[in-house]
Formats: sequence, C-alpha cells, structure tokens
Amino acid sequence: MKKDIVIVGAGPAGLSFASSLESTGLRVLVVEKCASATLADPPVDGRDIALTHLSRKILSELGVWDRLPGDEIFPIRKARVVDGESPYLLQFDRDKGLEQDLGFLVSNHLLRKALYERVSGCENIQLLTGTTAKSVVAGRDGAQVNLSNEEMVNASLIVAADSRFSEIRRNTGIPASMHDFGRVAIVCRMKHRQSNQATAWECFHYGQTLAVLPLSEYESSIVITVPTDRADHFMTQPVSAFNQDVEQQFGGKLGAMDLNGERFAYPLVAVWANRFVGPRFAVIGDAAVGMHPVTAHGFNLGLRGQHTLAGLVRSAAGAGRDISSDSLLKRYESTHRRAARPIYLGTNAIVKLFTNDLPLHRLARKVVLHLGNAFPPIRQVITNQLTETTRSI
Repeated sequence: MKKDIVIVGAGPAGLSFASSLESTGLRVLVVEKCASATLADPPVDGRDIALTHLSRKILSELGVWDRLPGDEIFPIRKARVVDGESPYLLQFDRDKGLEQDLGFLVSNHLLRKALYERVSGCENIQLLTGTTAKSVVAGRDGAQVNLSNEEMVNASLIVAADSRFSEIRRNTGIPASMHDFGRVAIVCRMKHRQSNQATAWECFHYGQTLAVLPLSEYESSIVITVPTDRADHFMTQPVSAFNQDVEQQFGGKLGAMDLNGERFAYPLVAVWANRFVGPRFAVIGDAAVGMHPVTAHGFNLGLRGQHTLAGLVRSAAGAGRDISSDSLLKRYESTHRRAARPIYLGTNAIVKLFTNDLPLHRLARKVVLHLGNAFPPIRQVITNQLTETTRSI
C-alpha cells in the first residue's frame, strides 16, 4: 500500500488526528490492534475525562462534540481542594460574569465511540483493525511500516499514537523518560444521597488521595489513589465495606454512598518523550506526554497536540508543500513542548508535594492552599490553566 499518512493507534489522539485531516484529501491509514467491533462499541473502563473549554472547542470543530449524548455531558461548576484532615479549602468557582462552567466530564468510552463514528464516515481515511505495526523505518527519503498481516505500507509521514508505552516510538529510536509513581488509581462510580452541586473535590489525605467528580446530581466519579501495595485491598474489599470507606474518607459530605458498577485499577506512570519528532515521524497523545491524572490534563494535552500537528499538515497540503518536512515537524515539536512542559512539570511537582507526608511537606501543602485563596490573581491563573477558557487554537 501507499498512503500519505499512517497513524499507529486508534485511541482518542490517533482518531482525533485522523478526523482533523478529513478535508485535506490526504490518504490516511489508521492501524489498530483492537477489533473494529471494540472500537465501534468500546467497553466501559471506569474513566471519566475532565474536558476543558479548549478541548470542547476542538471536538466541536471536528464534529465530535455533537455526537456525544447530551445527558452524558456533565458540567463542573465548582472545585475544592482539601489537604489532610484540615477543614480549610482551596476554592475555584466558575466566572460569575460569564457564567462559564469550569469544565465538563465525559466518559472515556463515549469519547472513543464518538471519535470512531466520526472517522468511519471519512472517505479519505482507512481503518485497518486487528493489525499491529511490527516495525517502522523512517528516513528523509521515505517511510515504511511493516504490518502483522505481512503487508508493507509506504508513507510520507508516520504518526505514533499507540499509548505512553509506545512500541513505535521505541522502534524509531526515540527514548522517553518515565516516572513510576508507585501508585495505582482505582476508579468507579458511586451513587449518593445528597447533591454534589456540580462540585469537583480533590482530597489529599495522608497516605492516599480521593477525587470526587460530579456526574448527575446524585452520582459521582470516584478516583482513589493509593500506594501499589494497597491497591488489592480496595479492589477486593466487600462492597459494603468499600462504600463505608469512601463515605468516611469524604467526611460524609454526600451522605451514604453506594458503588454503582465495577472498580477499575490503573498503575500511574508519567512519560515524557525526549523528542516528539524524527525524519518523517511524529509522536502525539500519550506517546509524546503521558500525564498523572491529578490535574486532569492528559486527554486535553493530547487533543491539543494533535490539533497543532494537524493544522501544520493541513496548511502544507493546501499549499502543495511537503507534509513531513523537517521544518514542519520541528515547528510542531517546539510548539507542543512549550505547551506541554509547564503542565507536565507542574503536575509532577503537585504530586510530589501532596503525596509526601513528611512534616515539612505537610506545612508546605497548607501554605500553598492558603496562598491560592489569599491572592485572587494566583487563583485566576490556576483556574485559566485548568479550564483553558482563555486559550485560542
């Protein structure tokens, strides 16, 4: 086969990038190891994604936002951060003048389904499922992908979107820095007796972290982050004991809480690719930057990165220029690194500070929360960073 672009990985980053190229006339191939039936109807995986205003805008322009069920998009109107057992709160509220929500929660499997439906309707995009990329050879004279079905694809540009543990990134000789936090995120949904008032809570308890994210008024998405050696306890805990445990951790703020569905466990590893590009090659999504979920920016950052690369490719194609030139790829790399580095480093710093229970760190945690409330400009900067209401694309 011969294609203009080969995308390895049909996750959210890969599918959104493919969708961004619909109007270019470029021949795009998406290679994915999962079966088409799984992509068309992804299983529930427990993850609810916090989307910023910038992400909503990108998804709207891609024609994906309107494919999401309206009753499965949940606004976040307020956010609260708690440290230890202190009653003191760092508070974030939506802009009262503009009446904008801080963000939106959407289930990961629904996002995947909507993206697949969108790409499936694009005539210039071919989805090759149940297939893996065994190897990639990329150089200035051209690029080839060798597939598990024994076919070889020649392309002008190869894009890796195959997770933070990308085999294709490794295959092309791009190293990555990985940080294993030694923790596991346990996610689930829970019903509760009292209204969550569309408020997101991040509770940095000593020894573990609890996030309570608003879905419908009486249901919330729960994320419990614990050291790896304690994960099995929460995964195998009897439902009644688990309910009481979460209710107690949250101080009874939502009344009695009941598990609604399965529990899922995800080890937490952050990844930073040392380079985002090579000759006729680029990495996007988690293959470029894999984030800790505490600031909820992983999906948003991946969506923004693919948007940057797609914009450059569209411009080059429209002007009849090389869509994989060194200058184009370097511009993508520099732009996305500038956007990603402060978020990545800042997120890791927050995790380091708020998961360290030494006395000095406990004091620093309290100081940070008080400063955030005491100086409105600081709080506004943080709010703008988290919600991306002021970012343009």
